[in-house]
Amino acid sequence: MLRPGPLLELAVELSRPGPVPRLCFVGTAGGDQAGWNAAVHAAFYGRDVVVACLNLFPMPNVADVAAHLRAQDVVWVGGGSSANLVALWRLHGLDVMLRRCWDDGVVLGGVSAGSLCWHRGGTTDSFGPELRAVEGLGFLPWSNGVHYDAEAQRRPLYHRLVAEGALPAGYATDNGVGLLYRGDVMVEAVSEIAGRGAYFVERGPGGAAIERRIEPRLLAGALVAGPSE
Repeated sequence: MLRPGPLLELAVELSRPGPVPRLCFVGTAGGDQAGWNAAVHAAFYGRDVVVACLNLFPMPNVADVAAHLRAQDVVWVGGGSSANLVALWRLHGLDVMLRRCWDDGVVLGGVSAGSLCWHRGGTTDSFGPELRAVEGLGFLPWSNGVHYDAEAQRRPLYHRLVAEGALPAGYATDNGVGLLYRGDVMVEAVSEIAGRGAYFVERGPGGAAIERRIEPRLLAGALVAGPSE
């Protein structure tokens, strides 16, 4: 039986009070795959959570996208192509819509591209196997390094981009680790896998990147650490 992971459970817990939380999954970065939509619905089957999915391929699946998003308590964004996600959201005006959701208190979150998109930018394989910098929506003034422990190119490239000033200082996460922001302040790192970490990376006085590990709080239901996916 599918179950939502601890990070997604936390997002629902953090949402504004209501009789039944409303969660919308947005899979733009992965091409709105039906399988991911079905998996999210299945994960909450039998729970007091109203689940919806917003698709943009081949056209929006709701008549009023802005109203649909603002009716949610949580908007959870899946992984995939960060570059395609940002470009398509801007084309459809979701950058403006989601900013209004955030101002209204809707919890915004996600994994991989669904984490990076809220930041100023980060590293991505959207353009091919050689990682490059990519621009995010900039709701948060920080950069974001995803898959920090899972892909050999991620850490050195993130360090170099921050050291060069191509990316602002920011937060990186091992797989399974999340960042909790209140406004644009990162208040806590949390993890659904024991042994994983978060990191703050900034440009030091000598021009080199300086990395500081942040020990995350282990969430209920967390797994014992294993190989990164």
